[in-house]
Amino acid sequence: MAKNKKKYYVVWEGRQTGIFETWNECQKYIKGYAGAKYKSYKSKKEAEAAYAGNYYAAVEKKEKASTIDLDQFGDEIIDNSITVDAACSGNPGKMEYRGVETFSKIELFRQGPYLHGTNNIGEFLAIVHALALFQNNQDVVIYTDSRTAMAWIRNKKVKTTLKRNKDTALIHEMILRAEDWLKKNDYSNPLKKWETKRWGEIPADFGRK
Repeated sequence: MAKNKKKYYVVWEGRQTGIFETWNECQKYIKGYAGAKYKSYKSKKEAEAAYAGNYYAAVEKKEKASTIDLDQFGDEIIDNSITVDAACSGNPGKMEYRGVETFSKIELFRQGPYLHGTNNIGEFLAIVHALALFQNNQDVVIYTDSRTAMAWIRNKKVKTTLKRNKDTALIHEMILRAEDWLKKNDYSNPLKKWETKRWGEIPADFGRK
């Protein structure tokens, strides 16, 4: 199988740079490192040539650094997928959410941080945003790390104690629109839980922990 083939990992930016012969060794230097830049190669010669050059010249224009290696978890994480996440400064507080391609981490949509809400509300809105975006491409899998948001999606109803006031009026309107969309539209995109303990932080994570 492909995941057992020898690979070389070039790290241009991380806790330590260089060429590494195993994913585990490479991961030590890039996991949790904001802006890590790395890429895998099938031969040492390719890796050496890439390391001698520039990261941006070595990757395709659309490719971005990722904390996920397709060969490492490709048999578990579905390639045709996106991940969503939310970030909140305070709970409640200024909130934003976004969705990215799982492996490339290319950002597909983002809202906030002008919103005033909670993490779970942000996750819920991000999922609905993704469902609407991929309504005509229902093979795309959507990953979230919020079990609460997944339950709200199943029930098509948000259960929140967030009080409505001048700060939260907009978010409550967005919730109502999202609930209405869920009730009026058919969707079958698989919604799956992101396994953080095994795979690391969800790719859509804002990195503010």
